[in-house]
Amino acid sequence: MEIALLLVAVVLVVILVSRVAAPLPLPAPLALLAAGAVLSFVPAVPEVRLSSEVVLLGLLPPLLYAAALSTSLIDIRTFRAKILSLSVGLVLFTALGVGLVAWLLLPIPFALAVALGAIVSPPDAVAATAVARRIGLPRNITTILEGESLLNDATALVALRTALAAAGLAAHGAGSHDSGPADVTVMSVGLDLVVASLGGVAIGVVAFLLVGTLRRRLTEVPADTALSFVAPYLAYVPAEQVGASGVLAVVTAALLLAHRATAIQSAPSRLSERVNWSSITFVLENAVFLLIGLQISSLLSDVGTENLGRTLLVGLAVLGTCLLLRPVWMIGQALVYLALQRTDPEVRRMRLRGSVVGSWAGMRGVVTLAAALTLPEETPLRAELLVIALVVTVGTLVLQGMTLPVLARALDVRGPDPREDALQEATVLGATTGAGLRLVEGDPEADPVVIGLLQTQATARVNRAWERLGALGPTDDETPSEAQARLRTSMIREERSELLRIRDAGQVDHAVLTSILGQLDAEETALGWAATRSAVLRESPLRPPDRIASGCEHLTATEKPVPPKTAEGCPTCLAEGMRWVHLRVCAHCGAVGCCDSSEGKHASAHFRESGHPVMRSLEPGEAWRWCYVDEVLG
Repeated sequence: MEIALLLVAVVLVVILVSRVAAPLPLPAPLALLAAGAVLSFVPAVPEVRLSSEVVLLGLLPPLLYAAALSTSLIDIRTFRAKILSLSVGLVLFTALGVGLVAWLLLPIPFALAVALGAIVSPPDAVAATAVARRIGLPRNITTILEGESLLNDATALVALRTALAAAGLAAHGAGSHDSGPADVTVMSVGLDLVVASLGGVAIGVVAFLLVGTLRRRLTEVPADTALSFVAPYLAYVPAEQVGASGVLAVVTAALLLAHRATAIQSAPSRLSERVNWSSITFVLENAVFLLIGLQISSLLSDVGTENLGRTLLVGLAVLGTCLLLRPVWMIGQALVYLALQRTDPEVRRMRLRGSVVGSWAGMRGVVTLAAALTLPEETPLRAELLVIALVVTVGTLVLQGMTLPVLARALDVRGPDPREDALQEATVLGATTGAGLRLVEGDPEADPVVIGLLQTQATARVNRAWERLGALGPTDDETPSEAQARLRTSMIREERSELLRIRDAGQVDHAVLTSILGQLDAEETALGWAATRSAVLRESPLRPPDRIASGCEHLTATEKPVPPKTAEGCPTCLAEGMRWVHLRVCAHCGAVGCCDSSEGKHASAHFRESGHPVMRSLEPGEAWRWCYVDEVLG
């Protein structure tokens, strides 16, 4: 009963604190950490002590699985050199550097000091990506941080196991097989790392093949979702049992499953998995930081007042070492790379600023705590080492988590403009919709009436994407798609009211009513999501995208477009009393016309009449062009 009450209390506190912190500039992990620390000193709150098994088996596999599911395998492959440098090289560099400092300050063997370095060396996947996404870092930095934090745990845990073996201690927890002193050399460390890595990846691939095979034969959405809940353990447990890296096994399986999801899962199964895992991730991610805070009081009491001062000072020294070594590695690496490359000075400055920001995104979290808890009970100064690990975890979360947004703004390191994303989305949506239409239009047996209906729906879908860009028309009113969404939302709510009246009257079977209600809820959710995005997109200027298409000869030939002939709007719309949504201008002659979401579609009409292939946006803050002939963006 006590465990059940504790779980309920943890979830309720997570929900409450996260909700309170949402409108504040305080990240939820830090708010929960602070709440846990305060609660740990309240006498009525029961003492919480996490075991390494709970963290390593109960929390780590699902958290790694969920993080890897939302990470692109292609992006990981693109930045693999940088990610490997951080997840292997930086972890070992930090472990040795921290080990040297701890060895000089504490009466412990050097091998045990290196074990402490391995404990505090890996940044946390949850903390790093949560803060990076919250402040909107560039995608390449976020991808590198995600890849690093997914893979560095394996290096740290192998280094910890090896260091404990060298110190003559047996590591506790999953995957620990060392039983006493061992001769540890650089060769043996490298061999352990290679075996753990290759074994983890191999078992991850086997787990992927197993889950993928089962998924191809599962037609029930609940069964497929349930399978996803055990997938992390199908990879993690066997890998740890044979001495391989369970971390790499989980990450490998999740990356492959996400990459092949469209081939092995149905659309409803993918949607169900996404929704269910978002809830699980929300609870586990936030509960981890709350539980870390709840242990602060008990860990401090274990050290004792006579040793607490020295332990905290050593913890601050180790924290400072961690904060220093990461920038030394990353900025030094960036300077060497830039010195060997001949690039534009502005590009060099951007890359260097990105390295500075990335070097400050080294927040520690659950893995540091879990690794510290694996220290055997007979470890010298074990309580002090746990507190030092806690100081590093809390210190990085507070110092780096609170100042990283300030640093990113000061260096002008920002993520992609959401309206730039919308521009790319509109272009890609147009290309994919066109491919679908060409398929059905080429079917000789297709009903022309059905094809016409599909064409109308496809055009409306593409136009909705384009309407999210630019300013509004001359009356500063809503776009056609927004008006349709608003009216349809009102209809849905009235339909739901009538459905509930029918339900209360007991006129129709409950299963039928539930099905209809689910359809209405899904449609209203989609409409609300699109409306929210439209409101956000108009709040910032729009830059041309960095990559969508390679361009074409028409775009290259019109790099210096002709200025517009008029600044009053679409002349044809004004003459005919029509309203426009967005304005376009011909890059060849300067003729102004309205977009395809407008009633007149005069920009496209000008292309058909004149043959001028390129038009550009005339909306404030937009700098993109469109080729009608090749249907590419530039």
